[in-house]
Amino acid sequence: MKLDKYSWQERWYFFWKRIMDIVLALILGIIFLPVCLITAILIKLESKGGMLADIPPRVGQSGKLIRIYKFRSMIMNAHWLLQHDARFRKLYEEYKKNSYKLRDDPRVTRVGKFIRKHSIDEIPQLINVLKGEMSIVGPRAYYPDELKEQQKRYPQTRALIKEVLQVKPGITGLWQVSGRSNINFDKRVELDAYYARKKSLWLDIKILLKTPWVMLSGQGAV
Repeated sequence: MKLDKYSWQERWYFFWKRIMDIVLALILGIIFLPVCLITAILIKLESKGGMLADIPPRVGQSGKLIRIYKFRSMIMNAHWLLQHDARFRKLYEEYKKNSYKLRDDPRVTRVGKFIRKHSIDEIPQLINVLKGEMSIVGPRAYYPDELKEQQKRYPQTRALIKEVLQVKPGITGLWQVSGRSNINFDKRVELDAYYARKKSLWLDIKILLKTPWVMLSGQGAV
């Protein structure tokens, strides 16, 4: 990340945010290690395939495509099947219509439903944080086709998305603690752009304090 275009306050923020990311990722990785081991075993017992999801790349900071690590919560090749299998044609149209979210997704496994509800599937993203591709707190990482299609539907979001892509995507963020999948794309981008504009360690801390309740309650999850 080039810091030349940022003020000294922003540079200071990015420096301490990176320190906080590394420390929190290591601590959380240790705390959640037993949960990760149990989750991995249950995924392997329930269905064929790897423990991690085979999801397409997402858009990271400055538009760079990154591979995000998540526990597999669906059947194998779920994303390819949604786009190319005739059995899922209607489901794919519904997926695009509903801001790239599905409430009753037949591709989700039983274990997957539970880990998605409580955001356990997101834990492997701590690897992305340690690699410097993501932050603990930040905007949602969007799919390229999602951004393309949704900007056609919500043209007023184009300028906001440019703001969103100025910062690293996060495991948790303002939209995640404000309703998650209950929020449509345009409102989600508004929240993400607000975060990118108002970024501060204090805002990060407030979001972090709200995150455990969202994980436990499953609020807004699909």
